[in-house]
Amino acid sequence: MERVFKAPAKINLTLDVLGKREDGYHEVEMVMTTVDLADRIHLKLLNSNDIRIEVNKGHVPANKHNHAYQAAYLLKKAFNIQTGVAIFIDKKIPVSAGLAGGSTDAAAVLRGLNEMWNLGLSLEELASIGLQIGSDVPFCVYGGTAVARGRGEKLSFISTPPPSCWVILAKTPAGVSTKDIYGSLQLDNMSRPDTAGMIQAIEKQDFNGMCQRLENVMEPATFKLAPEVNMIKEKLIQFGADGTVMSGSGPTVFSLTRSDAKAERLYNGLKGFMEEVFVVRILGERCEDFKK
Repeated sequence: MERVFKAPAKINLTLDVLGKREDGYHEVEMVMTTVDLADRIHLKLLNSNDIRIEVNKGHVPANKHNHAYQAAYLLKKAFNIQTGVAIFIDKKIPVSAGLAGGSTDAAAVLRGLNEMWNLGLSLEELASIGLQIGSDVPFCVYGGTAVARGRGEKLSFISTPPPSCWVILAKTPAGVSTKDIYGSLQLDNMSRPDTAGMIQAIEKQDFNGMCQRLENVMEPATFKLAPEVNMIKEKLIQFGADGTVMSGSGPTVFSLTRSDAKAERLYNGLKGFMEEVFVVRILGERCEDFKK
């Protein structure tokens, strides 16, 4: 048996860091949604009792360090599965980009093998397993639009998807360390996103209100360590984006617009001097296979 599952990227419309937790993680509050930039996860069941993984891009581990491998391993171990699986990741989401590429791959493997191995697990159970891999995996298991709290695993879903629009994503070649960025945050001296206002704007389908409330408290720390990320944000604003913000800890910056012409202008304005630029639609609601 062989199946293909979609693994969409996520973006942060807001991202707030509330403080350091006793377990060493940070307490966050963020509004996340999915976009139509997605990896494709090919799963093929094997008679042999092993996990094989292949990726079509370099810089992605094709071994036990890959989140997709870990997802298959956790299910095999938890349910004593004595057959194996071959995983091929058709990678479209940029790597180490603040878009949850590894987490969404893991989530797709969890959903896919739940079907193919007839495990009958609920999304809640899959999300609990996924949390062992990473804080973004539970959201990626569900998809849609949600407020994430705690480490990112406590999810409150927003029933209405964001207003339909174009998302222009631009990832600089700069590498950023999430650990270093968290370590340099000035938690007592930062402006806070209007999370409640963002939720209200989404529910009211207020596109302009949503754009006005895009905010990420990690931007100053990332911009200090990687100034080129700030340069990309400034260029997108200069080119006329309706709203622009960094996703996650970076280095990807995205802009929103409802105008086809403006989306094309933003894309062309960046594509001349950087490689990883994408124009996709906002998704915001769960894909059909997420609902199972």
